Amino acid sequence: GGKCAVKRTVVVSELGDPKTVVHKDADFEVTYNDTVTSDIQTIYTFNHTVSRNKTEGVRVSVNVQSEQVENPILIVVRQKQAVLSFQVPLILRGLYQRKYPYAHVGRTLCQPQTRALSETQFFFVDVSTLSSQGVHYQLRVSRVDSFTLQTDKKFSFVATPSQPQYFKYVFPDGVDSVIVKVNSQMNFPCSVMSIQDILCPVYDLDNNVAFIGMYQTMTTTAAITVQRKDFPSNSFYVVIVVKTEDEACGGPLRFYPLRPDELIDAGNRSKVLDVVVSPAINSEVYVMGMLFCLGIFLSFYVLTFLVACIENKRLVEWSVPSVRDVYGEYSEAVTDSMVSADANYGYMGMRPLDSVGRCRQESLSSVEEDDYDTLADIDSDKNIVRTKKFLCVSDLARKDKRILSKKYQIYFCVLLTLRRNQDICYYNFLCAHPLGALSAFNNILSNLGYVMLGLLFLLIVLQRDIMHNRALLRNDLAALECGIPKHFGLYYAMGTALMMEGLLSACYHVCPNYTNFQFDTSFMYMIAGLCMLKLYQKRHPDINASAYTAYACLAAVIFFSVLGVVFGKDNTAFWIVFSIIHILATLLLSIQLYYMGRWRLDSGILRRMLYVIYTDCIRQCSGPMYIDRMVLLVMGNIVNWSLAAYGLIERPNDFASYLLAIAICNLLLYFAFYIIMKLRSNERIQFLALVCILFTAVVWGFALFFFFQGLSTWQKTPAESREHNRDCILLSFFDDHDIWHFLSSIAMFGSFLVLLTMDDDLDTVQRDKIYVF
Repeated sequence: GGKCAVKRTVVVSELGDPKTVVHKDADFEVTYNDTVTSDIQTIYTFNHTVSRNKTEGVRVSVNVQSEQVENPILIVVRQKQAVLSFQVPLILRGLYQRKYPYAHVGRTLCQPQTRALSETQFFFVDVSTLSSQGVHYQLRVSRVDSFTLQTDKKFSFVATPSQPQYFKYVFPDGVDSVIVKVNSQMNFPCSVMSIQDILCPVYDLDNNVAFIGMYQTMTTTAAITVQRKDFPSNSFYVVIVVKTEDEACGGPLRFYPLRPDELIDAGNRSKVLDVVVSPAINSEVYVMGMLFCLGIFLSFYVLTFLVACIENKRLVEWSVPSVRDVYGEYSEAVTDSMVSADANYGYMGMRPLDSVGRCRQESLSSVEEDDYDTLADIDSDKNIVRTKKFLCVSDLARKDKRILSKKYQIYFCVLLTLRRNQDICYYNFLCAHPLGALSAFNNILSNLGYVMLGLLFLLIVLQRDIMHNRALLRNDLAALECGIPKHFGLYYAMGTALMMEGLLSACYHVCPNYTNFQFDTSFMYMIAGLCMLKLYQKRHPDINASAYTAYACLAAVIFFSVLGVVFGKDNTAFWIVFSIIHILATLLLSIQLYYMGRWRLDSGILRRMLYVIYTDCIRQCSGPMYIDRMVLLVMGNIVNWSLAAYGLIERPNDFASYLLAIAICNLLLYFAFYIIMKLRSNERIQFLALVCILFTAVVWGFALFFFFQGLSTWQKTPAESREHNRDCILLSFFDDHDIWHFLSSIAMFGSFLVLLTMDDDLDTVQRDKIYVF
């Protein structure tokens, strides 16, 4: 050992046994090899100069050769205003109370504050044991180089579970926010980074590091943004702890024999890390980010205003033809197309003359006696009207408009009923800019597009609604008898759902995690469901589902989403039940759509099914009456059965996204079918709607690219999720997921405009000439 002054004293313990206390004046950077017994206690006295303007770290390292843990060495470090104690070998506990002994322990001493410009402080290291046999140990006290971290300067170090490290950082003048980044080339062992105030004691062991401050588990990367306002002393500690086990970071759960008091060799758990503290963005970047966000979406308001002005000018210059002229022109066009048509399969543009004319005749109650009995109320008989081979929109638009308007306005009223909650957070910590209590304000701000564009869509719908009501008040025959019936309740619900999606996505990003993601997806389910309902309502206004039925079904979907989050992980029974329900629901909905609701689910359903199979398949081989619907429903069943099989086989952990994928696949399938059938029916898509379709498709493509970048994932542990974190890519403020928010909100807005405008070409076409598909 080193040279030191030695003083021996004898004291008497409470039990009356004499005990020798050895006092030694010790020096830094000297290794003391000594022996301690139950009869001899050694106290090392150190002194060092503490400066108010300079902080020096002091580290105590103790190493023992003996592995006995019944009577370990007890180390007590007494400082001014602080006491640190630990035993060697140090016993750290893992899962299931597994014990890991560490014979080499190194601890950094907490640095008490001093008011004087410079003063000499003493601290004492007491070494004792209850072992009657001598225990040999090595003690070394040293100064820590680079204890105070410098801005933008990387510092490398080594840590183990029994040798944690921490460093001090002082905010420089003019810097109000910094980001602390810790990196390692080694995934394991699992580590923890903690940010703590300059107080004693410092919590720097695996079993207490989570007690105070902010912390993150990490494999290769960790980053925490720290604000000056949170630390009155304008400084903080960066604490690095290596965990005793790797389960918290997604590492393998090793098997150990669980015997009482059995010690387990932890092996080599040292980890090389580096830390760097950099200034975070300033207030100017925040302002630029907010102005950029507002500017993008306000430009859509300006563009919409310009388009509206151009449309109004066009309508003034080219007045709408009278209803009589429209009817005459359309009749001539229909006659010409019928003369050149070739009989085929039932598609609108390829039907024979008698079938094309039949739709209008039947809709005007000019029904042939050979087909139906002569009944006085034949036009109101749902079973007769809805089972015709060729249906027109007029057949399914017979209900009073006031009743339907009230029915569809309920969609808007019932919508405002969902809530959210919070839990453990998964951020992109390399681009998470806090504002007040919000840890990732950029992820919240980027949801502004959903709200602003949802509001803009509501204003567009309101303008169309007002114009339509004015036309009805002046008894405009084109508004009364032409085009797809105008019901705006679902459009209002869609715009509100888009706004609510922005609000709930912002709430989700306050603390994104696996548990609350289902609340973020709730309005995604709503939007997908409302879009499908609106597509169906266009050609089936009388028989579309009521708001109560639709929202009850959506509530069931959300309920299953919750069950999937809670019970879906690797639960075979849940996936079997869900797949069966999914397939049965698909079949029942298919039957409902195919027969236009004219069927009953009762005790005779099986007998009627067998009769249909016998008459149509066995007795005579006849094709389906409604070819178009059958093609759509067969494809829909193939898609849904495939998705059900995939879920049952793979059992994906992200059940909420799996459920959303089902909804989106069905929406896309129905939308593609609608567009194809519209074109095959000799209907056309106007220029504005075509521009919306092409623009929306391109934006969706770019949006999905940024969505699949995967900056974080709560399907893994928080430490593994941070391996996916990446720096900001736009204005030093927004990351890939923010761009997904921007683009997806624009794409959803464009999709809504497509639904709103895609049938504008039919506004001058009689409803008994618009076909149902």
